[in-house]
Amino acid sequence: MADNHYDYSEGFGARAAVSLADPKLRKSIATAVDIQARNRINALTSLADAEALRELGSQIRASAIARLDEHLERLAENWEAAGGTVFFAADAAEAGAYIVGVAEKAGATTVVKSKSMASEEIGLNTVLGEAGIEAVETDLGEYIVQQGGGHPSHIVAPAIHKSKEDVAGILSAVAGKELPLDTLELMKFARGVLREKFLTAEVGVSGVNHAVAESGAICIVTNEGNARMCTSMPPVHVAIMGMERVVGTWDELAVILSLLARSATGQKLSQYTSLINGPKRAGEIDGPTESHLVILDNGRSNILGTRYQAALHCIRCGACLNVCPVYRQLGGHAYDPVYSGPIGAVLLPLIKGTAEAGELAHASTLCGACYEACPVKIPLHDLLLRLRQDYAEEGAGRLEHAAYSAWSHAWATPGRFKAFGRIGGLLGRATGGRSLGRLPLPPLSRWTRGRTLPGFPRATFRDKRGR
Repeated sequence: MADNHYDYSEGFGARAAVSLADPKLRKSIATAVDIQARNRINALTSLADAEALRELGSQIRASAIARLDEHLERLAENWEAAGGTVFFAADAAEAGAYIVGVAEKAGATTVVKSKSMASEEIGLNTVLGEAGIEAVETDLGEYIVQQGGGHPSHIVAPAIHKSKEDVAGILSAVAGKELPLDTLELMKFARGVLREKFLTAEVGVSGVNHAVAESGAICIVTNEGNARMCTSMPPVHVAIMGMERVVGTWDELAVILSLLARSATGQKLSQYTSLINGPKRAGEIDGPTESHLVILDNGRSNILGTRYQAALHCIRCGACLNVCPVYRQLGGHAYDPVYSGPIGAVLLPLIKGTAEAGELAHASTLCGACYEACPVKIPLHDLLLRLRQDYAEEGAGRLEHAAYSAWSHAWATPGRFKAFGRIGGLLGRATGGRSLGRLPLPPLSRWTRGRTLPGFPRATFRDKRGR
């Protein structure tokens, strides 16, 4: 199934139905996330006290967000002192326009990109394409997805929804001939195509895993060498960073890195952990002559100081996706073309607004597995509950408000609660305690589309206790 079969003008339920109707997709996703989740558990055993490190990581992220203005100001000063340029982008349009301007000034016809969710968030490939500039994804998973005309379905593993047969079909179309169904041969072909792009691109674009305020350095974590190619071979480098992805010190970065790789891929440390501090200096051979750091707001500042601020603590490891029973069944595209899983279900309503994306908060069982897996202890289940409250307040109709008001009034005192319990007992005896299955009439029928309504008990708990 092609990624573009998802219609984002429809609701989450319709998109979820597309995923649920594709057993091949569901098998690919389930197999992949199960492996990732097991790898994370195994990697944590190398720590003397994993829970203590999680707590320290949580404190570091909370402190960084609490001092965000201070950290960003210091980061910008130090990046510029090293010869780089900083641009604060209020939204996606500003960020895209700035990067296009940089590319056009460099006379670019080709831009090579390493993996960056922030660039997906601002739709950078489309913006560059509209300006007549070719944007080429160089992370292997991103490259596969791009050539297939789709979007990443996982924060860490973009092509997690693709089978080997899917990949062979996509790359064979690029090659103009049938490629063998062999992983190494497919990788070799992609490497050959991308190597030429690295050598000819005028601009390289990367994301930023974290920036260190005290030094003005950015950190990029990957398992492929493409990020180093993108940031060192083209004469111009542009890094895009969500404004929250900053820590104060090197010591804090060390803690976050020890949590990130273990939670994301089950490694103690990723294959490539790159630290960049502006353009190349005089006398240096490698590196760009220009380094631009785009710090993206795009709704993040609206989250500061609210009861959702903890969502900004996220280090983008993807661990919550790997343990989420909803994501396991649907994959990422049912949520959104960019962010998915529990963290996506929290971030998207906050960035886009509850009117547009608030329904995603219901894409959760509230089992709490996401909190248990989160390396920085974000209370995702609590945030999802709060978003459900907001969505109900803003999106519920008069009938729904009236129903909940009546329910609240009916159960407001012990006497009323007891009376309704007796009514339930009467219904239970009348129906023999049988399950009621699906309700026939809206709006209650919506609730039983995916659930079986249990029957009423013949006696209340109070009756059984003789009270």
